[in-house]
This record gives sequence, structure tokens and C-alpha cells, in this order.
Amino acid sequence: MTNQETQKKETSELLQLVSFMIGDEEFAVDILIVQEIIRMLQITKVPNAPDFVDGVINLRGRIIPVIDLRCKMGMKRIEHDKNTRIVVVEVIGKTVGFIVDAVTEVLRIPSSITEAPPEIVAGVNSEFIKAVGKLEDRLLILIDIEKILSTSEYKELEIMQ
Repeated sequence: MTNQETQKKETSELLQLVSFMIGDEEFAVDILIVQEIIRMLQITKVPNAPDFVDGVINLRGRIIPVIDLRCKMGMKRIEHDKNTRIVVVEVIGKTVGFIVDAVTEVLRIPSSITEAPPEIVAGVNSEFIKAVGKLEDRLLILIDIEKILSTSEYKELEIMQ
């Protein structure tokens, strides 16, 4: 493949994403890892769970740990409202729910309009930022859901399931 053909292939590749809000920021994850998006359910607290874990839910007979994504990203917790959703994802062979303020849309964007996050953003606490999408009227932060939690945190979640 020539260099030009490679460039054409890269610019034509579409990313399919689910976007959601946390505070005033819009984030997105690859749609392929999203199993479903549900309204808030009754969350059962788990004793001695890490701070960012709200508890577990029973989703059609499956016990799923639920993580407050605001808390995990170092933002302050807020009361859940009618827009709050749980994004259920499959990550490293585990099913986990992430609480987000609101799900905004499912969208397709060409990979060519994304770029690596600026070095200042790509600090120690934001290694989960995969890229930044430059849409016409806004920026979209693409996150790598697998990197939101450390290996030891995944092991803690395993105990809850």
C-alpha cells in the first residue's frame, strides 16, 4: 500500500461513539464496548467498596458493579436527576456500569478529525483520554474505558460480582 492509500484509508475510517456529559464536558466511548444504556436503578451499597463505586445493581439477574464516573475523574458528586444514566459496558471481560450525567447521542466521526490529547491534559490523572475529537461546534473527549480503572481496582470489582 502506498503512503497516499494509507492516508486515504485512515481519513475514511469512521469511529462509532456514544457521547455523554459529565458536568460541562462531553465525553465519548467506542460503541462496540457499550452493552446498553439504562435509567438509574436502585443501587445497593457495598460495605468497604472503593469511594468511586456507588454499589451494585441487579440487571436482569446479573449483579453489576456501578462506578460514579464523576468521582473517578476527580469531580464532585451530584444528585442524580431524570437525565442521569448508567452506561453498561464490557471491559476486560467484566460487565461494569458507569454513571454519567446524561447520554447525548450516538455519532460517527472520521478518525481524521481526532488527535492525541495535548501533553498538559495527558497528565497522570488523565491517562484514560485516548483522543480529542474536533467537531464543528465543540470538542469531544474520547476516553479509553479500560484505563479508567487500574488492574487492582478491576480485581476489587470482581469480588462484588
